[in-house]
Amino acid sequence: MPTALESAQHVLQTQPFSVLLAAQLTAFRADCVEIRVPITAQIKQQFGFVHGGVISYAADNALTFAGGYALGPSIVTSEFKINYVRPAKGETLIARAHVVYAGQSQAVCRCDVFAVADGNETLCAVAQGTIAAMRKTA
Repeated sequence: MPTALESAQHVLQTQPFSVLLAAQLTAFRADCVEIRVPITAQIKQQFGFVHGGVISYAADNALTFAGGYALGPSIVTSEFKINYVRPAKGETLIARAHVVYAGQSQAVCRCDVFAVADGNETLCAVAQGTIAAMRKTA
């Protein structure tokens, strides 16, 4: 029987965009969800920094997996906001999210996104989002 991490990794690998970015889910626990994205030339913008859309992707997915840990697998992002605090450059992006509050139908989650260069993590974005449980339809 697969572990919770292995099951969540399988879900991430069913997302074509996640596969395109070579994203990896490296932690899936109640206190932390972590997604890593290798920084390649294909995800940079014209100044050589990671494109904001990729940073946003990493934050959104980490927030959603954190909310899914609390609410179960049938969830979607209801809303989120992101603050870019400095340019992301280096070898890897790491998005770490956790649940701030979870009720029956929604969870509020926070995420910090770091760029790793030469083994050092630098905060590049902070995000917060609401993850909603999907209602069953007849």
